[in-house]
Amino acid sequence: MNSLQRIATAVREFLSPPAQAGPQGPLQVTNVTRGTVLATRLEAAHTGPTRRKGLLGRDGLERGEGLWIAPCESVHTFFMRFPIDLIYLDRERRIKKARSAVGPWRLSACFSAHSILELPAGTIRETQTERGDRLEIEAADELRS
Repeated sequence: MNSLQRIATAVREFLSPPAQAGPQGPLQVTNVTRGTVLATRLEAAHTGPTRRKGLLGRDGLERGEGLWIAPCESVHTFFMRFPIDLIYLDRERRIKKARSAVGPWRLSACFSAHSILELPAGTIRETQTERGDRLEIEAADELRS
């Protein structure tokens, strides 16, 4: 490959959309360590606009719902109307940090995280999810087959 071809390849890679962080929705999240299900209707927010919007504009999350933001290491709950549980994951989907019932007008971060799960308040407690647990995120329709 000559210099011009290498430059063209580098530009093409730079301009191409980023690879997705994982499977696309609807998704299911299972705590493999505890054998519990955290969400069965998880949405993926892997693009700039979906990550920025997050859960803003919603009135709440039902049990089984949630949002997976990737890549992401911090969130805010400004203008939110309800509390949420936050689970910070590394690239291997091991829990680095978990925060329960984070109310509106808060900031939360874990700079060693790669992605964040936003779940209904109470999910962490109900599933006994803890730091160090390993989660699995799969397409929900794959689980039904």
